Amino acid sequence: VTHSIPACIGSMTMNGKQLDHESPVSIFAVNKCYVTVQEGTFFDGSGFAALVREGYKVRSDVNITLEFRTTAAHGVLLGVSSAKVDAIGLEVVNGKVLFHVNNGAGRITAAYEPRGTSSLCDGRWHKLQANKSKHRISLAIDGNSVHVDNPYIQSTSADTNDPLYVGGYPADVKQNCLTSKTSFRGCLRNLVLTKGQQTELFDFSRAFDLRGVFPHSCPGAEH
Repeated sequence: VTHSIPACIGSMTMNGKQLDHESPVSIFAVNKCYVTVQEGTFFDGSGFAALVREGYKVRSDVNITLEFRTTAAHGVLLGVSSAKVDAIGLEVVNGKVLFHVNNGAGRITAAYEPRGTSSLCDGRWHKLQANKSKHRISLAIDGNSVHVDNPYIQSTSADTNDPLYVGGYPADVKQNCLTSKTSFRGCLRNLVLTKGQQTELFDFSRAFDLRGVFPHSCPGAEH
């Protein structure tokens, strides 16, 4: 077994003596237990999760689905970026969700802005789907779709072979398709990336770098 247990442990005794978990000698990636818990991964707004150390290849087609819950108006959701310009990025900026794609010829953006008084930063779960199919991109939030015209129709492939960063990214890492450096604060769940018939559900507990991120449990709604 190489991964930590996704659980809460309390009142532990050893040789009849109760262990003091309030003042441990050392501690790593252990958070408090919440009275009310929801399924998902909690991002505390300070870090990120780094997945696919060997490099994620976006290429011509990718479909991204996830659910998010936040009360913050800004935050990085996801990014994959080459050292050149090819990249994709998902972020919340001023309460809008932006999906950026650069296939090498220039960045294009699909932006979803909630209508009227509705807000995506209401602490409730929202479903996101971002789709890149060659030069076409679309974004849907809670089933409401946004499509955008791409003037660079000859450029169809985002040639990346780089880690997938979720909820933020390290200061020394370039992200060509993200405008924000603000780490996400809130909860994410059901992150799935699909390429053709290949579907991958990402388990954050298997990230190769995890900072300020707590897999498997989200505190109750932040109202």
